[in-house]
Amino acid sequence: MSRAALLLLSIGTALFVGLLAWQGFGSVASTLLAAGWGLAVVAAFHVVPLVVDAGAIVVLFTRGVRDDAPRDPSWRDALFARWIGESVNSLLPAGQIGGPVVMVRQLSQRGMPLRDAAAAITVSTTWQALAQIVFALGGVLLFGAYAAHGALHDLQAATLIATCVLGAMIAGFYFAQRRGLFGRLLGVVSKLFGKRDWSSLMTRAEAVDAAVQSLYRERGRVVASFLLSFIGWVVGTIEVWLALHFLGHPVGWIDALLLESVGQAIRGAAFMIPGSLGVQEGGYLLLAPLVGLPPDAALALSLAKRAREILLGLPGLLVLHFSERSWQRRRAVRRMPVAD
Repeated sequence: MSRAALLLLSIGTALFVGLLAWQGFGSVASTLLAAGWGLAVVAAFHVVPLVVDAGAIVVLFTRGVRDDAPRDPSWRDALFARWIGESVNSLLPAGQIGGPVVMVRQLSQRGMPLRDAAAAITVSTTWQALAQIVFALGGVLLFGAYAAHGALHDLQAATLIATCVLGAMIAGFYFAQRRGLFGRLLGVVSKLFGKRDWSSLMTRAEAVDAAVQSLYRERGRVVASFLLSFIGWVVGTIEVWLALHFLGHPVGWIDALLLESVGQAIRGAAFMIPGSLGVQEGGYLLLAPLVGLPPDAALALSLAKRAREILLGLPGLLVLHFSERSWQRRRAVRRMPVAD
């Protein structure tokens, strides 16, 4: 772990512990324990948005774009990669970069050309983040139209800041892709560490850039990926609704939509902090008064979501470990000389 990642993790942990201590560990723990086996139901339901998100990846693979592809990926391949990638993002100090990298590797190990896997994950990640912004803004507008609260200044300011941060990152990432992101990055790296032959890697990077450009010309598929990502965010609202129901603080659909949309935007803006530790909890505390939640219930909701991340993420990391070992063994067998 780098020093920067360790520092950010320390800051997030301190904020997380501080918020729990401020509200009282006992009251938050008792609220969370009230959910009981309901936490397992919440974790099981999360498979639904995972399936939708996998669809947002699958629609970007098509023989019409890549006639040389050995085969199109199955929904199962994409779902497996999405699950593993989310597990890495949630539980490992890799920011939000580790997950997409692992997804590319998982798809390539299942027979996808590396360039096409990298292109599809790059494009789907970009448009999933854009769908997140639209989801957040839509949640605020819908809440403002139907809620009885008269003053939403704090909420609007927090949402505006979060969406601006996310929007700036997405815009920069998108334009970098259109200008040859991977080739330019490798060019910078080759200048910094120039004591080797980079021609082979540069060829691969340029192939990925070409595949990205090819995908962006398939506008219908990019739009379909965006719409599926947006649906995935909306379906995730049910997870919040279920969690609060089991915690003994049921809310309506609009309130759950506000908590999920703006809460995810705030979490996304803090992507540099591993797991957005502390920031997610602070976001729910900010939103709690608007939907009539007591502070301890808001923190219990955040902990319920983190419990879901652990329940699904730890098995995901375990599967990743064994799949990597299996892949390395297969590579070693293929490299063994054949006896005469």
